[in-house]
Amino acid sequence: MAQKKNENMEREDYFKDRAGTDNARFHAVPHDEEGWAVKKEGQDDPELTTGSKSEAVKEAKRLAEEAGTMAYIHDEDGKIDDQFNYSN
Repeated sequence: MAQKKNENMEREDYFKDRAGTDNARFHAVPHDEEGWAVKKEGQDDPELTTGSKSEAVKEAKRLAEEAGTMAYIHDEDGKIDDQFNYSN
C-alpha cells in the first residue's frame, strides 16, 4: 500500500513539473459532465468537452501537434490507451 501511495506521489510530481510549460501534454479523457474532455497537464479546466471520444482524440492530437508535444488517449477507465508524439 505504501508503495502505491509513493508511486502516485511521484506521478503527481512528474505532471506538476511539466504543468504550464511547453512540455505539457494533452490528454483525451473520460469526463463526467460531457462524456469526453481534452485536458492540458496542469490545468483544471478542459480545453474541450464533448460527447464524442473521436472528437476529443482529434482535438488532443491537433493541440499536441500545434504545441510540438504529445497527446495521450485514455480509455473509458482512464488508463492510457494510445499516445502520439509530435515533439520536435
